[in-house]
Amino acid sequence: MDTPVSDIESPTGTFEHVRGRLFSLAYRMLGSRAEAEDVVQESYVRWHQADQAAIRNPEAWLVTTATRLAIDRLRALKTQREVYKGPWLPEPMISDVPPPDHAVSLADDLSIAFLVLLERLSPEERAAFLLHDVFDRDYDEIAGTLGKNEAAVRQVVHRARARVRRDRARFEVTEAARVRLLRTFVAAVEARDEQTLLGLFAPDAVWTSDGGGRVLAAGRPLVGPAEIVKLLLWLRKQALEQEATLHFVTVNGEAGLCVRADGHVRSVWSVETDGERIHAVYAVVNPEKLPA
Repeated sequence: MDTPVSDIESPTGTFEHVRGRLFSLAYRMLGSRAEAEDVVQESYVRWHQADQAAIRNPEAWLVTTATRLAIDRLRALKTQREVYKGPWLPEPMISDVPPPDHAVSLADDLSIAFLVLLERLSPEERAAFLLHDVFDRDYDEIAGTLGKNEAAVRQVVHRARARVRRDRARFEVTEAARVRLLRTFVAAVEARDEQTLLGLFAPDAVWTSDGGGRVLAAGRPLVGPAEIVKLLLWLRKQALEQEATLHFVTVNGEAGLCVRADGHVRSVWSVETDGERIHAVYAVVNPEKLPA
């Protein structure tokens, strides 16, 4: 059982109790591990500078502080992302540990596809939506965080939720089904089996690559199986020349793939699928967004 924040006496202990939640919120707001860690660190500094005796609810205070910092940082980042070279994708969080075999809905609010969708919201819409629909915060608490009245917050959340539901593809697929499809996909890539690959992609499938202008990547999303498979066959040829290999990893809580060469991760692929066909691939190749 979690220890109540009120029972943790030291300021550092109080902060560490909610650190994970602050990082989870900041990462979903910013799509960057480094930026999220900066928000958490700044929240820590402000917490230690505050008059803690006057703070009745430390967790609410810390969540409010981190949210406001993330909103300010996201406004600055949106300006940078408008001049980003090629498509921008969130920094993936990868692990070699496989995800549990359950419905993907458990990880849907962390997936790359979900974070890409959140980029369409304004910073305040994104914060209000995440706080209410993902982190289960009450409207009155969100109102205090954003400096709005409760009615206004309800409208912001409603508007953001409507946009997300309108644009979000919902596939109820287990991790076992996702892994089976990815195994078929990897085998087809390795064999350069063009016909199998063409059949694995939905007619309106989209491949989005983020190179950030630092490495070679498609400057626009590729749409349709023909374009995507042409790219994959070229990538397979390049992989053979560079002795690169394709591996299964967990990407933001879901089964995904990464390309490794010379002991380094060269790209990370997050796949959106219904278990039968691939509907989208998000390929991060910008070395600044990849783990060492």
